[in-house]
Amino acid sequence: MPITTCVFDAYGTLFDVSAAARLAAEEPARDALAACWQELATNWRLKQLQYTWLRAIMREHTDFWKVTQDGLDWALEASGLQGDDELRERLLQLYWELQAYPEVPAMLETLKADGFNTAILSNGAPEMLDGAVQSAGVGNVLDDVISVEDVGIFKPDASVYDLVLKRFDCNAKEVLFVSSNGWDAAAASGFGFHTAWVNRAGEPMDRLDHTPDEILNNLAQIPDIAKAIS
Repeated sequence: MPITTCVFDAYGTLFDVSAAARLAAEEPARDALAACWQELATNWRLKQLQYTWLRAIMREHTDFWKVTQDGLDWALEASGLQGDDELRERLLQLYWELQAYPEVPAMLETLKADGFNTAILSNGAPEMLDGAVQSAGVGNVLDDVISVEDVGIFKPDASVYDLVLKRFDCNAKEVLFVSSNGWDAAAASGFGFHTAWVNRAGEPMDRLDHTPDEILNNLAQIPDIAKAIS
């Protein structure tokens, strides 16, 4: 069955989640952050994800902005930067303005020119996603931005992936789902999507029951992959 719809995770897939810490570290008088920004960015992202999984398991949902702030607070303390309220606010501000990876705009434009539906499916709260989409300037090449807030639980719950089928009135086999998270791509494979894992960091495969169909180091090949599936 040919692909009709290409759906992307947002954070870490289209948008560079390390950009907030990196850009803040380049600002004047940020020596303490400059010395540890990579560690902080890694811990921030890891805790952000862990809190989504834990809240899903415990059925204690909150929006992604809350877990983003909680993850940052943990990361700041781990780096010995807790108590710097100005730094905290600056990092959170920059998170609303994340940069897209360089290949993203052209890749999405090609998909639209080739006639594919395009969308984001993300843990992000709608307001956060809108900020990132507008900052990256890709709103005109997306048909929709779908948030887990529509079902009140984070990925990888199956009800999240089902939002795509309801929105585009399509079969799971018509969907190419793309994520930078191996576990997300694996869960989407189990749901029935054709999947691509964008493994920019060269990480090992997650030991799960399902695996991604494609493994890439960037998004440039997505239009060709979508056209090749039939």
